[in-house]
Amino acid sequence: MAAPWRILSLPPLGEDIVRGLFGSFGDTVEVAFPQTRDRAGLLAALPDAELVIGDFSAQLKLDAEAVAAAPHLAFVQMPAVGTDSIDGAALAEAGVPLANTAGANARGVAEWAVGAAFALCRHLVWGDRHVRAGEWPQTELLARGTREVHAQRVGVVGYGAIGAEAARLFQVLGCEVSYWTRRPRASAPVRYRELDDLLATSDILVLALPLTDETRGLIGPERLALLPDKALLVNVARGGIAPDDAVLAALESGRLAGAALDVFDEEPPPADSPLRAHENVLLSPHAAGGTTQSQRNIVTMLLDNVTRAVQGHAVQNVVNGVDPQVRRR
Repeated sequence: MAAPWRILSLPPLGEDIVRGLFGSFGDTVEVAFPQTRDRAGLLAALPDAELVIGDFSAQLKLDAEAVAAAPHLAFVQMPAVGTDSIDGAALAEAGVPLANTAGANARGVAEWAVGAAFALCRHLVWGDRHVRAGEWPQTELLARGTREVHAQRVGVVGYGAIGAEAARLFQVLGCEVSYWTRRPRASAPVRYRELDDLLATSDILVLALPLTDETRGLIGPERLALLPDKALLVNVARGGIAPDDAVLAALESGRLAGAALDVFDEEPPPADSPLRAHENVLLSPHAAGGTTQSQRNIVTMLLDNVTRAVQGHAVQNVVNGVDPQVRRR
């Protein structure tokens, strides 16, 4: 009988949840967890690991050093779409496939982007804050320049599952929607524009692309300056794509009338970050995809891929270019 596969599950997935997921696997797997949620705990747990379920909060990073500490590692499954906290190249060099759960939370994130656009256009957070403080700023709210979402031109940067779904939802609302991606889609039902042109024609700019070496700082000060005056920014991608200081500068200059940020350069942002105090910023704790439905989809995809690996079948959604056939080392 073959030895059980040794699975290392990283937090914040709870131990009870993980043990429940793999309870039906019997003695074909052994599930372990780091003793402490820190770098030392991760490195201490890796030497025996064959399959790793990643940390979707990105606190525990699988960098090159961590990969080197796992000589038996055969497969890494990220319970999320983003994999920027994992060194995919180091895994590829070791012949280890890295998979994500692409599309699992696309509807949830896209709905958050649309909801955030409504909140910014109508100053919902500002109004709520002042009414809770005992005020009744009816005329002041109107003076801030409320808008109807359907009248806005929407530009979507990134056209994967999330970007495409966000574009579809905005189009249903009656918005003029355009998109940019490195590889235009011939079948896309919305208009493709070159990036600078997209920025110059976007009243609402939605960022929905992965963080890579090529996209880091992509929407910096120069590109934010291309936006129409009083544009709105919705970022459901990664903070490093539109750096926090560039966003803050655009808000202070008036180029941006508001920003809805689910992601930041540093998560959580520092306690003294000016973004925390800015009245035209909607803040969210990197939870745009955190719906019951999305989490169910992620768990289903995770369980399916681990099952494939354990049973000797090719895994799905490999993102680092490695053969999807998992092989024990």
